[in-house]
Amino acid sequence: MKKPPLLWLNVSVFLITFLVALVGVPWYLISVGFVPSLWIAFAVLAVWAGISITAGYHRLWSHRTYDAHWSVRLIFALGGALALQNSALHWSSDHREHHKHVDHIDDDPYSISRGFWFAHIGWMLREYQSQRYSDYRNAKDLQNDPIVMWQHKHYLTLTLMMNIGVPILIGLLSGHFWGALLIAGFLRVVFGHHSTFLINSLAHVWGRQTYTDRNSARDNGVLALFTFGEGYHNFHHIFSGDYRNGVRWYHFDPTKWLIAVLSWCKLAGNLKRANPYQIEKARLDMMMKRLSLRKHSMAERLQQEYDVILDEMRDYYQSRKRWVARRRSIRALKHGHDMQRVQSDSSA
Repeated sequence: MKKPPLLWLNVSVFLITFLVALVGVPWYLISVGFVPSLWIAFAVLAVWAGISITAGYHRLWSHRTYDAHWSVRLIFALGGALALQNSALHWSSDHREHHKHVDHIDDDPYSISRGFWFAHIGWMLREYQSQRYSDYRNAKDLQNDPIVMWQHKHYLTLTLMMNIGVPILIGLLSGHFWGALLIAGFLRVVFGHHSTFLINSLAHVWGRQTYTDRNSARDNGVLALFTFGEGYHNFHHIFSGDYRNGVRWYHFDPTKWLIAVLSWCKLAGNLKRANPYQIEKARLDMMMKRLSLRKHSMAERLQQEYDVILDEMRDYYQSRKRWVARRRSIRALKHGHDMQRVQSDSSA
């Protein structure tokens, strides 16, 4: 089967940013050394970009789990451009298709059914869904958001400004021009890309299916640590309308904490939560299913062991029967010899 054509812009962006970060950052650290201000800039921009994807692109615009003030939406729109993951409209449209057709080999844009590499990054390297690349019919609500449409219309300009202009500004202010470009620019982009992409790939193969096994999504607390709480992916795929991914109070989910703080500050509202009864029912249903499977597995194992014991007992008693028959045959033969000897002696 002929593969779709490569998207050379995407291939170039991913390849160049990765190679520059891979070669340039170690070179800079060796030649210049550790510059704390650059790593602070890296962290601040990485958090801004990451939280704009999770709280903005994902939970606000893709799933409409809460409403946000225009100022918050503007910050998320700029942070989304900084993350370099396409516009909020395009990202949300793709993500809604993912939820609608999760794991379907063709209709899910980044289906794990096509392999880890495809789900992680491969789906963006070729024109797999050219027929719907600019089809945003599933995001008509977002087309009524002026900030979403402003970002979509000016996405290229915003991306250049945020990913080149901001690092250059940091470099000029800190006196470390190349360091800012490499660390706050290229390295931060690569880190943000692949931490986000792991939700599409690793979160569908590693972890626990706490609430449902109808799809491949997993809950993974480790992954949540560097994806701002997105690692609780099994919960999210069954309760996608909940503004939380980590539903327990102890789950590491900075995105839900930010949304809650915004709500307290009157900058967010209409925070949606799944019905607690439905959440617990889903969890208990999965627990019972696992216990049932374990019971069934144990019953099968006991049956197998029982069959083995029966076979061994049958072999043992058949061997014993043959041994007894052989002993009787030997005794009978010996008795016959003894009788012949007695008769021979009597004749003599």
